Amino acid sequence: MTWLYQFSRTEIIFIGLFISFYAFYIWRTFRLASQLNTAAWGVIPKFFLRGSYLTLLIIALLGPSFGEAEGDFATTGRDTFLVIDISRSMDASDVVPTRLERIKYGIQQLCDTLPAERFGLILASSESFVLSPLTNDHDALKQFMREVHTSLSPTGGTELCNSIELARQKLLTDPATQRSVKSIILFSDGENFSTCERSSLTRLRSAGVSLITVGVGTESGASIRAGRDFVRDNDHQVVRSRLNRQFLQDLARNGRGQYVEADVNDRYVNELVGVLRSLKGRAVDQHRVAVSTNKYYYFLLAALGLIAFDLIITIRTFRL
Repeated sequence: MTWLYQFSRTEIIFIGLFISFYAFYIWRTFRLASQLNTAAWGVIPKFFLRGSYLTLLIIALLGPSFGEAEGDFATTGRDTFLVIDISRSMDASDVVPTRLERIKYGIQQLCDTLPAERFGLILASSESFVLSPLTNDHDALKQFMREVHTSLSPTGGTELCNSIELARQKLLTDPATQRSVKSIILFSDGENFSTCERSSLTRLRSAGVSLITVGVGTESGASIRAGRDFVRDNDHQVVRSRLNRQFLQDLARNGRGQYVEADVNDRYVNELVGVLRSLKGRAVDQHRVAVSTNKYYYFLLAALGLIAFDLIITIRTFRL
């Protein structure tokens, strides 16, 4: 028999209190019986009865496990490239503190929630590049994320479709991803300065790579800080950046994926985790294990039965 919890000081205290109080109760009862010149041996059966169901309750709390049940466990490997838009529009503050900072925090939560997944980082701008290859080292990944800023973009614009194509190539050329579930998550406000060829999205589907798009921003949009002023167009008007939800939804649909919208409370991270876990793929490791099952309920039911018996059966304490 194995135990889920160790016998601790708490159980010792409960047992000590029970014995102390019951010993005092028995002493008081026999003292009163001697004054009445009678016997009080009826308290002894009750002591053993109550001691029995206390013992059973403590055993149930400790979680006894015995017997073995065999089961097949399969592990599915997942490899995901995180494509992050670092164009100037990601500095807009319609999502607090900024769109990019909100996404960076969400990615850290994603890594904490899926510690066994392999993630890679690609920064999307006018010239996309791999910041981190696929890795299980999430601490290193988070360190890379802290250094991501829109200043890394050479021009301030972005070509999202080139970044998606780069992620696809990296996933398919890595020998370690052959049997894994492959996906791409694009974090962006949807402002794109290039056209997406349908053939590139078709190649995603044929390769079994799912494209998940995460929209960050609002339809009302926000202006973008540039020092003490704001970013302005050629007519010196303040530029207002808005979420292009339709573009990101179309990308996800054509990439046999799903669109998720970021929110200020980061509830979207749980939705994103659910989407990743729902992706089906071949098992990379399958094994049969034998596990002991927790049988606390046997002892709990026995204790409840003795408690009911204690309440129903009356034993005369004094014999007059």
